[in-house]
Amino acid sequence: MRGLLGPGDRKSVEPLAARVAPDDYAQVHHFVCTSCWQPEPLERVLAEKAEALVGGPDAVLIIDDTALLKQGKRSVGVARQYAGAAGKTTNCQTLVSLTLARGEVPVGVALRLFLPAEWTDDPARCRAAGVPDDRLGYRTKLELALAELDRVRAAGVTFGCVLADAGYGVSAGFRQALSARELTWAVGILRIQKVYPADVTTAMPAPGPHTGRPRRHPVPSVASMPAEAVLARVRWRRLSWRTGTKGPLAARFAAAWLVGERRDSGETKYYLTNHPEGTSLRTLAAAIKARWSCEQAHQQLKEELGLDHFEGRTWHGLHHHALLTLISFAFLQHLRLQHAMADRGRGKNAAAARRPTTAADAAGDPARLARATRRRPSALPDVQRAAGLPAARVSVDVAM
Repeated sequence: MRGLLGPGDRKSVEPLAARVAPDDYAQVHHFVCTSCWQPEPLERVLAEKAEALVGGPDAVLIIDDTALLKQGKRSVGVARQYAGAAGKTTNCQTLVSLTLARGEVPVGVALRLFLPAEWTDDPARCRAAGVPDDRLGYRTKLELALAELDRVRAAGVTFGCVLADAGYGVSAGFRQALSARELTWAVGILRIQKVYPADVTTAMPAPGPHTGRPRRHPVPSVASMPAEAVLARVRWRRLSWRTGTKGPLAARFAAAWLVGERRDSGETKYYLTNHPEGTSLRTLAAAIKARWSCEQAHQQLKEELGLDHFEGRTWHGLHHHALLTLISFAFLQHLRLQHAMADRGRGKNAAAARRPTTAADAAGDPARLARATRRRPSALPDVQRAAGLPAARVSVDVAM
């Protein structure tokens, strides 16, 4: 953990151990790469800590995936597949991720490797990479995401809404699975995705005079149309959902029974949601745009904590490394929130110092005056020293 949190360009096992435990490289390598310790107890504690940090009805759970670029063919799960980080199809591993976030502060709670069909169709190849027998069957990213969703909910994680991009949102089965779990959701869809108006009805067609095979499925009362056509005549409003480093972030939004977003770049995005009827457009926009925080988490997991630096090839090694980076990231978020609370406390005390003199102050109560204006020092440096970390590496922008 000290190696992951501390400085260093590479955080694979060998250079990490050389920095923090040069005499114990073999043990560190065994612990991460080859030992078959089960991650479930630590995953459960991570979920509990994430819930304490950012969980609750105002939180969102973001389902996404992130790619780890890889060379060769022997690393578990590696294949030619789309990598968002590269913006193209390339050789990589794909991890399905779940991120709990509230107030723009994300905490990762799950990273699970997706095995492409070329791997699951070759059990011998999977076993050579240490894939457990209960993971040998092919499961889609959607199935992995739903399984992890159920796991973190069972561990006590709470949230008000599930968010996902179009890679998940285009699946009706995925949306129906979320609704079946009585969850509120907002997911991306494609511009060209065919949809029906809200007042569509279905009915089985009456038998005709022909002798062909009878229809097995009901027929909709109106034809489907592209998502972009639904909002063609709806009023669009410009809304801001948060303030960035260069000022308010804003776009134009519209909603019928699906939601559209027109960005200043000219790009238009479309979303489906099951928020209750009457939910304000501002609320819908804020929920949809909350998804960005998982991208921030993925970036920091890679750039700060070396998620994509792992050089082992086994299932256990990759998942051990991924879990340890998640725990490290949760620790950093704990420090950031603690630092933010200390800053807010200092701000309140500064405001108290500026307030008009009270009767007690005028009466000469120095103890009360000292309590009102005293600055409580941040606990951040003490935590850093206890962890043996250079302060410069963890004093990251609290606002993220």
